[in-house]
Amino acid sequence: MTTNHPHYFHPAWIVPTDKRLTADLCVYGGTAGGVVAAIKAKRLGLTVCLLHPGQTLGGMTTGGLGWSDIGQPESLGGMAKSFYTEIARRRGEPGQSYRFTPTEAQAVIDDWVRDADLDYHTCQFLDAAVVEGQRITEVVMLGGLRVQAKAFIDATYEGDLFAAAGVSYRLGREPNTAFNETLNGTQVHHKHQFRPAAISPFVTPDDPSSGLLSGVEPGDAHHRIGLGDTRIQAYNFRVCLTDDPELRLDWQRPEHYDPLDFELALRWYEQPDKHRESDSLRKGLTGDAVREIPWKYDILPVPTPNGHRKTDTNNHGPVSSDLVGGSQHWPTADHATREKIFQAHVTWQQGLYWTLANHPRVPDLYRNAYGKWGLPRDEFTDTGHWPHQLYVREGRRLVGMTTVTEHHFLGTETADDPVAPVALASYQMDSHNCSRFITTTDDGRPVVMNEGDVQTPATGPYAIPLGTMIPADGQATNLLVSACVSATHIAYGSIRMEPIFMALGESAGCAASVMLRENQPAQDLDYHKLRPLLDDAEQVLGLIAL
Repeated sequence: MTTNHPHYFHPAWIVPTDKRLTADLCVYGGTAGGVVAAIKAKRLGLTVCLLHPGQTLGGMTTGGLGWSDIGQPESLGGMAKSFYTEIARRRGEPGQSYRFTPTEAQAVIDDWVRDADLDYHTCQFLDAAVVEGQRITEVVMLGGLRVQAKAFIDATYEGDLFAAAGVSYRLGREPNTAFNETLNGTQVHHKHQFRPAAISPFVTPDDPSSGLLSGVEPGDAHHRIGLGDTRIQAYNFRVCLTDDPELRLDWQRPEHYDPLDFELALRWYEQPDKHRESDSLRKGLTGDAVREIPWKYDILPVPTPNGHRKTDTNNHGPVSSDLVGGSQHWPTADHATREKIFQAHVTWQQGLYWTLANHPRVPDLYRNAYGKWGLPRDEFTDTGHWPHQLYVREGRRLVGMTTVTEHHFLGTETADDPVAPVALASYQMDSHNCSRFITTTDDGRPVVMNEGDVQTPATGPYAIPLGTMIPADGQATNLLVSACVSATHIAYGSIRMEPIFMALGESAGCAASVMLRENQPAQDLDYHKLRPLLDDAEQVLGLIAL
């Protein structure tokens, strides 16, 4: 493995400067949605400056999420559809491909940015937003770069720009009573649980005096069902793996490895019912691997030069690549603290993979199977073959002119302004677990459980209205938000997909053009003047019956 190492933030990246830039539009956040927003706005005649905290553009689209969750592809148009069309075209395939390697995705994003001659600046971490009256006039980066603009788009996963501008936001889970929902707040469901095993939460099994294992919290979450809190769903890295012996790098035990951190995983694997023989395991875990495995192997449709496989590897099971509880402070943390949280996730996930491939307590069946996989030496070559982007599944959420709830998702009511759609969403409501807690079995034995996982299928595409991108009245009249839109925690679990972020980014770029052309505050933006631009972009905005 190379000596390169991934970072969220590194002090050496900050280069002092007294440079001042001006633009019609400043986009903060070089996610795929931010890139699309900037390119669209420039195509519409605006001068644009794109600022990105980090070294690599593209966010999760280029950061390992190669098995892109889409819901119904027919609900996607515009530049988002063009991205997946371009992935397929470069392979000589028809239509769109939502399955791709990180290298393929990065090539498309980089080519788009180059072809657009986009003015972009990496390693730019927000230090402050200057607000005069109700308008953001300038953003200041660590290192001193200042950018003045007439309008701004927050395209980050965290909502950093609108928070710095004093705009109201939500964090965590609303109680069900807030919007008359049923799937918000604390939730304990059957998937991704330790059942039927009874795993002790204590360092010494069944001995409370020994203390709780890492990540386990006291208290029984069953008593909090439906109650709100500030918890957010767990993060991980979407890691590209290969079983190609010529490309595969063996797992290395991370520097700060602590065996006790993986005790829950080891106890889970020691359960007798985990030792089921299966053809898929004997073959080394194919894309149809048994559902009990703690990694979700999605085999990408791009064989290696030697005819082997690459994956987008995700969380699956009761203890897996998600660092449950570890993301809690990320959304509001400063950049240095986020770097510590980022490295904790790297250590957790690399440590888990090393443990499952090497630890003698892992049964041979599993240890041998996992040992056949490793990081490919031809992906993420500048970050030690590890993704540059932490999967920030949920950060702050804007308090906007309109809020999408589970009722819009389920089709039981429409949004407040259904005549002003800027994108459609169609993926299931998907929240990963938020915490681990202690409950008691029928015979009085304390055991560990997970809470927060919700997976509810969609009834069909539903509209994301313009008002979800616009701050409430009286706040930041020249700001649009393309990722952390106004939605409840559970509804956001459906919206938070990369194709939708690209669609929202393009619509935000169009909206910025109208806002500046008509000299209107965002809250008064005339949708009838925006809609022709969305139609010209071939955004899909009408509900589809399939």
